[in-house]
Amino acid sequence: MNPVALEKTLRDTLTRFNSETGTIHRLHEPTQLLRLIAQVGLPPQLLDIVTIIPVGKGIAGETAQKNRPVTICNLQTDTSGVAKPGAKQTGVGGALCVPIRNGDKIVGTFGIGTKREHEYSAAEINSLQDIANSLAAHLT
Repeated sequence: MNPVALEKTLRDTLTRFNSETGTIHRLHEPTQLLRLIAQVGLPPQLLDIVTIIPVGKGIAGETAQKNRPVTICNLQTDTSGVAKPGAKQTGVGGALCVPIRNGDKIVGTFGIGTKREHEYSAAEINSLQDIANSLAAHLT
């Protein structure tokens, strides 16, 4: 899937979830680095920060490391330590990131965020996971 198609999928997903920001990262397994391949809504000053994310660092990195969704109700007040300090610059409240899986193998992450505080439901998490997994074949 080309970058334009990935961005369209991201934009369509953000509309569906009433969200303003989103990222898709591809996992480069040998280096254990997530590389940004599509984004919508991120402030320009954050692009350098999120272009390459080590597995285990930040929301996307933790999602990849633990192979499970990571959700934060309000990034602006979160004290869990999962989000990197620069993440607050996004202005995002609620955030959700899911692994992109090809079978059992993680090939990337798909994250969305909204400016409002938001607790993602199990149905929303499952829905985003389904969208993410549909992209897996295009990331391998």
